[in-house]
Amino acid sequence: MTMHETDAPATAEEAGEAAADRSHLPLERRIEAILMVADEPQGAVHLATSLRVPVPAVKAAIEALRADYDGEGAGPQRGFELREVGGGWRVYVRAEYDADATDFVLTQTPTRLSQAALETLAVIAYKQPITRGAVAAIRAVNVDSVVRTLLGRGLIREAFADSETGAIHYETSELLLTQLGLNSLDELPPISPLLPDGKEDVLA
Repeated sequence: MTMHETDAPATAEEAGEAAADRSHLPLERRIEAILMVADEPQGAVHLATSLRVPVPAVKAAIEALRADYDGEGAGPQRGFELREVGGGWRVYVRAEYDADATDFVLTQTPTRLSQAALETLAVIAYKQPITRGAVAAIRAVNVDSVVRTLLGRGLIREAFADSETGAIHYETSELLLTQLGLNSLDELPPISPLLPDGKEDVLA
């Protein structure tokens, strides 16, 4: 008996697309997963493009998440909230719990920073406020995980979000000054003597 055309085995490409189809998963949870790992605010259009769903559906899902986190439904208010900043959405610690989060970070057993973290911290210290993308361009490597580490250690913080691009600009914190025994950033040593040929424009 011959096989009908509709019964023909799927091609590898078709099988891959079927396996990658996640449309059966709740859209709110898919967006939530992205927001939990994103370093920058995520706009509705960007999320819709990434998830291959209509923009109105993304906006409705974001509003549902915001209401859920704020305890407007049957569940409790969460210790985090969804904020719209820089033209996008991002998860933040709720203001009343920020002190607890800060104390937790500052009381962690300090460990030695990696060479990559030290280099990234130096770039931010001398070029602040600076975006993660600009730091990556200077170091010529991806710095996402390193920036998260420095944020987690409380050595850097978010200064502001660009009103047009939504990119977060980072700056060093008072904790870094304390760790270095400095009163202000003005006491940082000149960078040019530490660079090859004294060319300070390496960090320009």
